[in-house]
Order: sequence, then structure tokens, then C-alpha cells
Amino acid sequence: MQSKKKMIVNTVFLVAIFALTIYGVFHGEDLGAMMEAMRRADVRWLLPGLLCVVFFIWGESIIIYYMMRTLGIKRKKWTCFLFSSVGFFFSCITPSASGGQPAQIYYMKKEKIPIPVSTLVLMIVTITYKLVLVVIGVVVTFFGQGFIHKYLYDVRYVFYLGTGLNVFCVVTMLILVFHPVLARTILVKGMALLERMHLMKRKQSRLDRLNASMDQYRETAVYLKNHVKVLVNVFGITLFQRFALFTATWFVYKAFGLGGAKAVAVITLQAVIAVSVDMLPLPGGMGISEKLFAMIFIPVFGKRLLLPGMILSRGIGYYTELGLSALLTIVANFRVIGQNVLMANPSHQTFYPHYVSRSKQLHHPRLKDSFPIDSSHSFADK
Repeated sequence: MQSKKKMIVNTVFLVAIFALTIYGVFHGEDLGAMMEAMRRADVRWLLPGLLCVVFFIWGESIIIYYMMRTLGIKRKKWTCFLFSSVGFFFSCITPSASGGQPAQIYYMKKEKIPIPVSTLVLMIVTITYKLVLVVIGVVVTFFGQGFIHKYLYDVRYVFYLGTGLNVFCVVTMLILVFHPVLARTILVKGMALLERMHLMKRKQSRLDRLNASMDQYRETAVYLKNHVKVLVNVFGITLFQRFALFTATWFVYKAFGLGGAKAVAVITLQAVIAVSVDMLPLPGGMGISEKLFAMIFIPVFGKRLLLPGMILSRGIGYYTELGLSALLTIVANFRVIGQNVLMANPSHQTFYPHYVSRSKQLHHPRLKDSFPIDSSHSFADK
């Protein structure tokens, strides 16, 4: 009942933000001229932009596929693509992308993947995903002051805030991973303070969940310390994955026949928007992303093509991702329904004793002996 209520609240929130965004973007604009400009856009340039979005979703699936294989769990690339799509869909429709990973863990569990394994994999995905944004933010901040003054001067504090929040997020996750005892002490004292201030009710279940989380962070720490090569590979894929999505705006720019700005400038501007809005409690940064685009892309698209460029860029970069991941989530849901039917018939059940034993191993104190990582797997392995 509570989950249904939460889903309704999220849906209403998403619709409200979308309606306000539409009103803010189109209010007082010449819709006829805008539509005419969009009709003149060269589809041959827009198609590669769409492929960039597909690669963005597919890139995470390759990471999941690769890490699962290094942990001894073999799943088809198509199945991992569905896992990735589920994550992107629920991230798109929930504030701060909070619903993506719980949904992925649910669908992975239906595929007989132990929760400790899926949690570990997705935690690594999150850390590397955020780390890419941190690298972009830090590089632009310290080595791109000329770029900031040319394009970002009016929104520089929003960009600095986004960079700072991402740095804080990554540092916090790394402290949780590498210093779980310190993190637990801080969190327990923080909860005790809130309880004394009567801002939080005292619950033993909350402390139990905290202890379980700390166990998972310790497991992640062992993995990170002992399998650096795997992490470097994951970071490299994530870097290409993120920049593939940013590059979609460059193809939109070329679709209008423009050629004054360099590709690196257009792609970096789109990356700046991602850094700025990633930590905001809005689905897909909706509303803020459009506002930032309108402010920093004027020198690139010009006033006449700014709005058409924004609509096509956001349409390809966010709404295509939302639509495609929604369709694939439906496919994943039908797979779950089909598996539930099979589970109802014991004669059709398939057992995976090595996954069960591995799930138990994940809670063993000597975790590194429980994860016989094979980093020699190729990304093209079938």
C-alpha cells in the first residue's frame, strides 16, 4: 500500500514538473517558427544522436555484464541490457534518480542473482558514474577558466555547486567503503542526536539496516582494493558512455547546418549541464536542465535556433532515453511474469546451487577468498 502511494506521489510530481517545464519553455514563443526550424533539421545528423542514447544505455549493460562475469555469474548481454534499461527508466522518473538501483536489484533477484552480488556491482557502477562527473567538474574548474568566462559566467555558481555536491557524494561513498567503522560511528551519533532532538523516532530496525549496509560497504572495499584492473576498465567504459550522451547535442548542432563552434565546446557545455543538475532532487534535472541550456548555449545555437536546438537535444538526450528504457522495462516485466509462471510449476524450475553458495560466501569475513575475480574476460565474451 505504501509503495503504491509513493508511486502515485512520484507520478504526480513528475507530471507537475513536466507541465511547468513545458509552460516555462514555450510561453510567449513563436511555435510556428520553432516547428519550421525543427522540420528543416537534417535527419541524417539526428540519427547518430539517437544511436548515442542507445550506446549510453548499452554501455551500462556492458559494465554489468563484465562485472557479473568477473564474479563468476554468466548472463546474456540482452539480459544485462534489460537490467540497464530498468535502472535508467526508474532513475528518469524518480527524484535524484533514487528509484533506479532498487528496481535493478529487484529484477536481478528474479534472474537468480544474489542481492549481495547485485548490490556490489551497482555500487561500483554508481561510484564510477559519479567519479566521471567529478573529473569533468574538477578539470573544467581548474583548467577551463577561459571556457567558464566565455560560456558559463552567469551560471558559474550553479556549476560550482553541482561539482561540489558530486565531490561530496563521491568522497562520502569512499569513506563509507574504505572506513566503514568511522562512517558507522558518525551515522550512529548523528541518529542519536536527531533522536534526542525528537526529529527522529528511535527504531532498532534502523540500526539493523545500518549494520547491514556497513557489511556491504566492507565487501565493496575488499573488491576495490584487490581488483584495480577491473575498476580501471569500468571507469573507461563509463567515461565513453557518459560522453556518448553528451555528444548527442553536437549532432543536433550539426543537424541545423551550423559550424561555428568546435565539437569539444558543445560536448563540454552539455557535460557541464549534467554536472550541475545531477545531484538535484528533480527527475532527470527536468526544468533546471532546460534553463541552463537556454542560458549557456546562446553563443552556440544563436537566439533563433536556441529553442529548437534545446527541444531536439533534450528530446534525444532525455526523453528518448526515457521512452526507450520504458519499452525495455515492459519487456523485462514480461520476463519476470513468465518466470513467476515457471516457478509455480516445480517441474520447470532451474536451480543454481553455485549462486546460492556464492551468496553465502559474500558474507564470509575473508571476502577476497570468496571473490575469485577473473579480470581476463573480454568485453566481447559471449
